[in-house]
Parts: sequence; structure tokens; C-alpha cells
Amino acid sequence: MTNLHQNRREEFLNRTKNELKGDSVLLALWHDGKGDWDAAHAQVDQLPGKDAARIHAYLHRKEGDLWNADYWYKRADETRPDMTLDQEWEFLLERFDDVR
Repeated sequence: MTNLHQNRREEFLNRTKNELKGDSVLLALWHDGKGDWDAAHAQVDQLPGKDAARIHAYLHRKEGDLWNADYWYKRADETRPDMTLDQEWEFLLERFDDVR
């Protein structure tokens, strides 16, 4: 992880839950980054849309449930990426935090 990515990760994780309230996709990444997979999953478990499906896919990949992950990648119109979980988390942060 580069220093730039490390700094961005730390800045994001230093935000408060209230700062992310109303954005379930980013809140799911925040919970996951803090080590709370269950809270992250709860944020996107019932949400419609490709963004939520993309986070959902990452979470199931992290859990090791690749069949379920692939189902959610397909719902997001994507395929499972060829990168580490840390790289995928950083990619998702860049992707979703930049557009919100």
C-alpha cells in the first residue's frame, strides 16, 4: 500500500459514523475498514442497485464465499477482480468516495 493510499484510508476511517450517515455504501466500507464485517454487510444486505451489489460482492469475497460473491458481482454487472482484498477495498473507496 502506498503512502497516499495509507493516508487516504486513515482519513476515511477517521471520519465519524455520523459523517457517513445516509450513504450506506460508504458506511459499509467504513465498517469493514474498522473490522466489523457484520455491520458492513447489514448496510448493503437489502439495498437495491449496482453500487450496493458491488460492495456486497466484495464482502462475500472477503468472507470466502466465492459463489455468493460471484452472484453479487454479476448483479453489479462486473466480474471478480484479480487483486488482493486490500487493493479491492482501496479501489472501492476511490470509486465511491470520489463520486459522493
